[in-house]
Amino acid sequence: MTKTIQKLLISAAITTCMTAGAAAENWYPYPVEVWDPPFNMESPRSTMDYKPLPAASKPWEICVSFPHMKDAYWLGVDYGVAQEAERLGVKMQLVEAGGYTELNNQISQIEDCVAAGANAVIIGAISFDGLNNIVKEISDKGIPVIDVINGMSSSDLSAKSLVSFGEMGGKAGSFLAGLHPSGGEKAKVAWFPGPAGAGWVEAGNTGFTGAIEGSAIDLVETKYGDTGKEAQAKLVEDTLEAHPDLDYVVGTAVTAEAAIPILRARGLTDKVKVVSYYYTPGVDQGIRRKQILAAPTDSPVIQGRIAVDQAVRILEGEPFEKHVGPALKIVTQDNLADFDPSSTLAPSGFKPVFRVN
Repeated sequence: MTKTIQKLLISAAITTCMTAGAAAENWYPYPVEVWDPPFNMESPRSTMDYKPLPAASKPWEICVSFPHMKDAYWLGVDYGVAQEAERLGVKMQLVEAGGYTELNNQISQIEDCVAAGANAVIIGAISFDGLNNIVKEISDKGIPVIDVINGMSSSDLSAKSLVSFGEMGGKAGSFLAGLHPSGGEKAKVAWFPGPAGAGWVEAGNTGFTGAIEGSAIDLVETKYGDTGKEAQAKLVEDTLEAHPDLDYVVGTAVTAEAAIPILRARGLTDKVKVVSYYYTPGVDQGIRRKQILAAPTDSPVIQGRIAVDQAVRILEGEPFEKHVGPALKIVTQDNLADFDPSSTLAPSGFKPVFRVN
C-alpha cells in the first residue's frame, strides 16, 4: 500500500463522511458565462442560466484532487463538490496534495485514484503546465478530466469549470485604480498574487498589473508565496519593514486575512488598507468589520458543483458545456448587503469532506 493511499484512507476515516441521498438545496439556475471556442480565456463569451442534471443514472466514482485544504477558499469548493455529488447520487473521493510545492504528490495521488477505479477526475491544479502528461494518460484511457478553479494548459481536458483569474485580479486592480485615478492622489501598493507558477496566479498578476496601469498606483513590491497563512504573514511582515510608507496590501485572501492582525499590532490599521482578489469567510468577516475594503467573488461553491455535474453529464452521454464559469462580482463595504454568500462560502461549522458514498 502506498503512502498516498494510506493518507487517503486515514483522511477518509478521520474526517466527515457524507452519504448520498441526504437533502441538498436547489442552487440552480445560476448565471454563468460560456467560452466558445472553449479552453481559451480570450474567446467570446455568452451568458446562460446553468441547470444541472436532476440525478445520475448510477453511482459513478468521481476522484477530486485539490492543491491543499489550508484555507477556507478550498473548503468552499469542497462543500460544492460534496453537496453536488450527494445531490446527484454519485460517489466522491477527495485528495489534497498539501500545498503548491507538492506537484509530484498531486500527480501520485491522481494516479492512485485512477488505479482505484475512478470513472472521472476533477483537478484543481497546482501547476498550469505540470499536469499535462497525467491528464493525457487519463484521457487516453477514456476517463473524463475536468479542470476546476485553477486552470491547466492541456488540450486533452474534457471540460473546464472556472473563471478568468486575470479578471479577478483585474477587478481588484480596477477597484484601486478607481480610488486613485491618473492625476489623483498617489498610493503605494504591495501585491501578493500567490504561489509562482500556478496558472491562476500568473493570470491574476497579469490582470491586476494591467488594471492599475496609467493610474496613480505605485506598485512598490510584488511577492509570490504559498497560500499558507504563515507564509503569507511573513511576506507581509517583510514588506512592511521594507516599505514603512505603504498605503495598501493587496493579494490573496490568505494575505488579506494574515495582514489584519499584523497591521493591528503595528498600529497601522487606519493607514494601510487591505484588498483581496478572491473571497473567503475571513475576507467576508473583514469586509463586514471594515478591515478589508473589497474582494471579487468567483463563486467557488458553484464552480465545484458545476464540475461534478459536467463529469456526470460526460459519463452519461448528456449534453454539456465544455468551458463555463460563474459571472464575477465584486463585493465592497457598500454593497455587502446585496451579496449572497451561499455561492461562495461553506456554511459555518462545515468540516472538510473527503468521501461521499
